Amino acid sequence: MPVLVLAGFLGSGKTTLLNHLLHRSGGSRIGAIVNDFGAIEIDALAVAGALGDSTVSLGNGCLCCAVDASELDVYLERLARPSAGIDVIVIEASGLAEPEELVRMLLASEHPGIVYGGLVEVVDAVEFDDTRARHPEIDRHLSLADLVVVNKVDWAAADAPRVLGLVRSLADRAAVVPATYGRIDPEFLFDCRPNEERVGQLTFDDLHDHDHGADAQDVHADHLHTAYDSLSFASDVPMEPRRLMEFLDSRPEGLYRIKGYVDFGAHDPRNRYAVHAVGRFLRFYPEPWASGDARLTQLVLIGTGLDMAALGKELEACRDDDAPHADEHGMWGVLRYVQESEPDQEPDQELESEPELDPDADSEPEV
Repeated sequence: MPVLVLAGFLGSGKTTLLNHLLHRSGGSRIGAIVNDFGAIEIDALAVAGALGDSTVSLGNGCLCCAVDASELDVYLERLARPSAGIDVIVIEASGLAEPEELVRMLLASEHPGIVYGGLVEVVDAVEFDDTRARHPEIDRHLSLADLVVVNKVDWAAADAPRVLGLVRSLADRAAVVPATYGRIDPEFLFDCRPNEERVGQLTFDDLHDHDHGADAQDVHADHLHTAYDSLSFASDVPMEPRRLMEFLDSRPEGLYRIKGYVDFGAHDPRNRYAVHAVGRFLRFYPEPWASGDARLTQLVLIGTGLDMAALGKELEACRDDDAPHADEHGMWGVLRYVQESEPDQEPDQELESEPELDPDADSEPEV
């Protein structure tokens, strides 16, 4: 299941956004870990109240717990147990926390049941200039985010476009979306309405384009609203691994999520590859083809401010139309992003630690 880190300075609207997700989860069950600041866990109490009937007992309390970083693995283990019935975990960082520490712990986790779901940074459009002047580390947080939610754009009024432009200039390739009252479409962050076809965090109950541009939840029709772009790609021709990796390595600014399955044809006839990408994080999960499965590549791309027609053409160019004979090195680029090797793979074909968030870095990945 995906684990999202929800961060932002004090008062930016993190708890409001989390409560919105809890109420609009589309049937998915959310486990919330609140890293509160102070002796009284106000945020944890607020989220627990919003959970209502969705609260899951952990034996000594509900799933909404205030923790420090040293306890994170313990709570992830408890929330990720199948008996908990949870589909996605959201960690709300303290407004004074360093979110990259939580991200680093998630990327280093060896828990087989979780996958990093992205760093979501919430910005207060009204207070952004003052907050940034007092706390210059905000610029660094924005540069690390996979998704930036510019909240309270209704209060910022005419200044909202300037703030959005400034945030986009500071965010490194992240999707930047405006919001009021923390209202963003949950399906931009995780799959809703899980069904029996789900494999891990991936679902294909609706493998077609969705128009998220006019969110029915936005009661302020005259205000800025979040425009979501979605592309569904399907091919019965296998994908050429080198071309696909070139596409993935150069994916554009604003492309927040990629999910689906890839058929590499003769390069690995035994397995299909589930792919999960959020921001700059990428991971493949090979799994054997089931008997009778149609051998298809099926991908869904979700982002904002994208030329989806151009992306569709780039994906079409990744098809292995000539069906060349597979060579022994063709899959190396893919295998770098496989967490565990297949039993008969050579040890040096395993993932080279976690994929770096900075693609130009050649040292230990920094988050």
